[in-house]
Amino acid sequence: MERTVGTVTRGLRCPIINEGDNIESIVVESVLTSSASENYDVRDKDIIAITESIVARAQGNYASIDQIAKDIKQKFENETVGVIFPILSRNRFSNCLRGIARGAKKIVLMLSYPADEVGNHLISLDELDEKGINPWTDVLTEEKFREYFGYNKHTFTGVDYIEYYKELIASEGAECEVVFSQKPKTILDYTKYVLTCDIHTRFRTKRILEENGAEKVYTLDDILAESIDGSGFNKQYGLLGSNKSTENAVKLFPRDCQPVVDKIQEMMKEKTGKNVEVMVYGDGAFKDPVGKIWELADPVVSPAFTEGLDGTPNEVKLKYLADNNFSDLRGAELETAIKKHIDEKEADLTGQMEAQGTTPRRLTDLIGSLADLTSGSGDKGTPIVYIQGYFDNFTK
Repeated sequence: MERTVGTVTRGLRCPIINEGDNIESIVVESVLTSSASENYDVRDKDIIAITESIVARAQGNYASIDQIAKDIKQKFENETVGVIFPILSRNRFSNCLRGIARGAKKIVLMLSYPADEVGNHLISLDELDEKGINPWTDVLTEEKFREYFGYNKHTFTGVDYIEYYKELIASEGAECEVVFSQKPKTILDYTKYVLTCDIHTRFRTKRILEENGAEKVYTLDDILAESIDGSGFNKQYGLLGSNKSTENAVKLFPRDCQPVVDKIQEMMKEKTGKNVEVMVYGDGAFKDPVGKIWELADPVVSPAFTEGLDGTPNEVKLKYLADNNFSDLRGAELETAIKKHIDEKEADLTGQMEAQGTTPRRLTDLIGSLADLTSGSGDKGTPIVYIQGYFDNFTK
């Protein structure tokens, strides 16, 4: 019988991971146990996706607020620190901010508006229009911001992030001043010592600041890029991708992930004879239509993946073929013609009309988003996602 199912995604349960656990063995055994229990076969080109969290937990890649504070003190000494463009997140930034404030005497907190980099809104675009405010040109003090827009709580969290971040800074004994601007160089009117906390725009922000007279500029990936008093660290990403772990610590983005995915691939080959692909994933890259959150608070969707996941899809649009190339055909004749066209398609369809409307993103970003939506971020307990048929097409 012809196969009637294409891509299948399964969230797999595994033991709770602790520091020092052999993550490779746990992942492989979890997949094999699930395969036997749920009666599915391991096949070539299946994909094992592992959430970054369990890799970092196995590595023990954690740091305390005190360790963050010490790194800040070493880098900025006793200067007023401009903390600019942080995302609005209790999970992602609250403990980072506490560590930054603990390591400084004064913080000038500069928030982008109407929203942060990943789409958390302080105010709506309609409110900007109503008040005649242009965020690309207008710099607002906290007093002016409140005068125009009052107090607004986040749609889902119910938090006024301006007040929340101010209270966090004050609780660490640092003075705080808040300003609102989309222009990086605005902060230089307050201090020449800047920690830029944006994620995907950080290199541009740093360049602008350095070109306009900043004396010291660090990005979040410079903080905890090496171990402080035995802390975890991430040489490439520092505090980027970190999450709140306890009230006094953060879990960092995992480091050295490539050996992990390569080892899992090797072990699966030894045990099953099949060539599976493996990736570590964090946040997916998709936007929530209600909260407007873009979601991608990690520096990348996937910090490591096996070779077969490199590249982008090379797909044709079936409805385009049916409506254009083969519009005069129906039924089995149409199906045969489309399958033949797929089998004979060019190796690179970039720019061709028959590929329009297919998703122009990297495989790891697409698969990582699929895995993130499958595993969720709460209590599903499925930090391993097993994907079959992803590389299938209509001819299979």
